[in-house]
Amino acid sequence: MTDRLVDPTFWKGKRVLLTGHTGFKGGWAAVWLNRMGAEVTGISLPPEGDHSLFDTVVKPLPITSHILDIRDREALAKVVKDADPEIVLHMAAQALVRRSYKEPVETYETNVMGTVNLLHALVPCEAVKAVLIVTSDKVYQNNDDGHAFTEEDQLGGDDPYSSSKAACEIATASLAKSLFAERPVKIATGRAGNVIGGGDFSEDRLIPDIWRAAEQGQAVTLRFPEATRPWQHVLESVSGYLTYLQQLWFDDADRLPAALNFGPRGGEVITVGKIAAEVQAAFGINSDWNLDQTKQPPEKSYLALDVSLAKATLGWQSRWKPEQTLEKTVAWYAAYTGGQDMSQMTLSQIEDYESQKT
Repeated sequence: MTDRLVDPTFWKGKRVLLTGHTGFKGGWAAVWLNRMGAEVTGISLPPEGDHSLFDTVVKPLPITSHILDIRDREALAKVVKDADPEIVLHMAAQALVRRSYKEPVETYETNVMGTVNLLHALVPCEAVKAVLIVTSDKVYQNNDDGHAFTEEDQLGGDDPYSSSKAACEIATASLAKSLFAERPVKIATGRAGNVIGGGDFSEDRLIPDIWRAAEQGQAVTLRFPEATRPWQHVLESVSGYLTYLQQLWFDDADRLPAALNFGPRGGEVITVGKIAAEVQAAFGINSDWNLDQTKQPPEKSYLALDVSLAKATLGWQSRWKPEQTLEKTVAWYAAYTGGQDMSQMTLSQIEDYESQKT
């Protein structure tokens, strides 16, 4: 049997505020929500670079799109008021670790104060009932001791990005208990592992770097090939977020936790080098990856999430095995390079994911 945790009948007609809809994960969320009949209002900065999932697939959709900076409190408040959302999925962020070293102030302003601005703007919205703030698997204080993080582990972060997301978690929990103390609004955070999939064109991200190298007929250059990460397809994390929001909507008894991890099933942790080798082979690159010899900001060697709480409380678990995740990712980029209908390709992969047996 299929596990249809994401219920189209629930989302049909719901007013959803989606921040970060011009980004990678936000773009997939926008397509999925639109497919189910949700009334989506998107808030985000313009997409970066010459390629974007937004321009290719999301922009033509019948959603209300606002290009603005969530650090602009007044502009954000006006859009939120006009949207009058029932559900909020907050994905807008400065999401790149290496950029956070170069732009720490902007990273904290966006990831912490941008979230504070959004929650403050939601206070007068009487219709809002469920809010999910997306953070990261990097919110945990990682001592590289090799254990999979649970939701009870200490928050922290040694780089500006990680610590900004940990600070975002603390701010969200505080505002949920203070600004919304007298309101029946469910506010939670979602912590997802490293996501891959078609339509990611960001700088300093593994799959986009491999795709760009493939376009030039070259092997990719890796910074930390032995590092492990909880890789999962973007649809895994988005399905977790949507499932969480659905159940928060009905959680009048406060049964659900205020934070959940979303990642691959136990044991499915793969090195950067192995991912690169398999994806390069799929792209037709016959050479091995190259090691970046330049000095790099430090990164953790090991990162894994314990997702048992999401399974126990939501019934959620990942569906696609690593080989399926890589196959779907490569297929998307191959279709994009070949000039195919990417709206149809993206919808087709969502349909395949929904029909996958668990």
